[in-house]
Amino acid sequence: MTELRQKMIRAMELKHLSKNTQKGYLHRVKGLAQYYNQSPEKITTTQIEDYFLYLKQEKNYALGSLAATVNGLKFFYRYVVGDEKRMGDISFTQKVRRLPVIISPQEVWQIIHTPGLMKHRLMLMAAYSAGLRANEVLALKPEHIDSKRMLIRVEQGKGGKDRYTLLSQYFLFRLREYHRKFHPKEWLFPSSQNEGPLSYETLRVIYEKARKKAGVKRGKGVHTMRHCFATHLLEAGYDIRKIQLLLGHRALSTTIIYLHVSRQSLLAIKSPLDLIESDDSKKEDEDGKTN
Repeated sequence: MTELRQKMIRAMELKHLSKNTQKGYLHRVKGLAQYYNQSPEKITTTQIEDYFLYLKQEKNYALGSLAATVNGLKFFYRYVVGDEKRMGDISFTQKVRRLPVIISPQEVWQIIHTPGLMKHRLMLMAAYSAGLRANEVLALKPEHIDSKRMLIRVEQGKGGKDRYTLLSQYFLFRLREYHRKFHPKEWLFPSSQNEGPLSYETLRVIYEKARKKAGVKRGKGVHTMRHCFATHLLEAGYDIRKIQLLLGHRALSTTIIYLHVSRQSLLAIKSPLDLIESDDSKKEDEDGKTN
């Protein structure tokens, strides 16, 4: 480990950044250093600007990825190098609000039962049944499963917050089969190579292979399972504030986005064209009776 990397890890620990945030920031700084093949300490403001133009124009980075890169590099130059002006006026803060793509419960069922390995099926099942983020699935440990209270404990989720979410009866039944067969120790879904947790990329590939094999064309990205968890609960009539707690959203405004994709909430509203047509039909019926 280089001295610069150690210094950055120390700075992130002192700022109490989550492990996922630390990993992301280190990845952003490493990307810049590899692009120029030199220490990021020596890279100029103009070079940093050119790097962002490369990410935006040639690599087609999404706005969220560009913003994450800005945050990682800003932290590095401010707290590690001590030169926050090095970043210049680079900013990618405008947020594009996109509605999540939701697939049907039947399509979810097909996806989670497609993988041949039991562990892979259970990972997808955990993401959907409990509304977990990908990193939260990977961080699960046997002691997080509370079968007496039918809850799953999520430790250090996004923003470093702990929470409880649902433990599905069906998931628990399958999980007990898995436990009897494989006896997981530290991690619920360990890597077969080093006994540590699986990587995000591994889970992403598992999901995408299952989705394509199941013939589901929509819903790219394993985060679709979490979106479907919230939307399907909302469509089943559950209170949006309770769903907010299960998802671990700080603000209700974040959860409300699922109202925009809930089929039930949309079907409850009639198109104004249908209202006009309905009134016109009533008028025709009344005229017919009069004649």
